[in-house]
Amino acid sequence: MNFQLNGQSHQTVAGTTIGSLLAELQLQPERVVLELNQVILNANEYREQQLKEGDKLEIIQFVGGG
Repeated sequence: MNFQLNGQSHQTVAGTTIGSLLAELQLQPERVVLELNQVILNANEYREQQLKEGDKLEIIQFVGGG
């Protein structure tokens, strides 16, 4: 299954959830904001929201520093 991740083509298996994708990418759900097809998702949706063919996912990471 093909979808766009931060503007680039990405492949995954059908039925992949956003939560499992974050785990695959080694990203902590509490440190990101996700936009799926131009809609910002609530963190409660990450575990159950499945990606579909042609979806456009943007991941924005919070980075601390100082």
